[in-house]
Amino acid sequence: MISGDSDSLEIGQTVVAIGNALGQFSNSVSKGIVSGLSRSITAGSGASSERLEKVIQTDAAINPGNSGGPLLNLRGEVIGINSAIVSGAQNVGFAIPVNRAKKAIRDVERYNKIIYPYLGVSYVMVNEEIKNARNLSVDYGALVAKSDSTGQAVVPNSPAVKSGLQEGDIILEVDGRKISYNYTLAEAIQSRNVGDKITLKIKRGDADLNIEVVLEEKSS
Repeated sequence: MISGDSDSLEIGQTVVAIGNALGQFSNSVSKGIVSGLSRSITAGSGASSERLEKVIQTDAAINPGNSGGPLLNLRGEVIGINSAIVSGAQNVGFAIPVNRAKKAIRDVERYNKIIYPYLGVSYVMVNEEIKNARNLSVDYGALVAKSDSTGQAVVPNSPAVKSGLQEGDIILEVDGRKISYNYTLAEAIQSRNVGDKITLKIKRGDADLNIEVVLEEKSS
């Protein structure tokens, strides 16, 4: 199949989902539209849950067994990979944009595995509510804060530690691009490659600092 450009998708655009519905009906086809873009969802539950950012929402039927199948536009180009549904809802499914999958495909071709770039911080996205609750001076960015699960804000021996990042720092920009709910820190890191040097603009107390970080491979 030919890959399309998921960045050019528009809400209301017709799409087609292909997969093995319910694990029984191979090569099932369903048609729908792009009903939302840039959604953020949590797939799974408990320890097996995973946060998916900037996914495509569609009302094309994506049943159990469709995951991993292609989401196509009317030119037959793959624009997404069917990934998740909302339990109990009707016609609410999600697909990973193909432009994000292209990097994984290149990694497999080159390394025989998917390579994940790694910074090594736990953080809270800052908005007006977080700013007021924590008495911060900005209403955007990523506040480096302890994780409930690990109790760590900065992972030992990580690129973040090596660059001098500290708990309480607010990461305002990555390579000059503002970090916000429209462009999260996770998205900024995931779009880079292992070995890339990035520049973080951070706020530490009243000071604005620029810190260079070399991303490393995330261990399994």
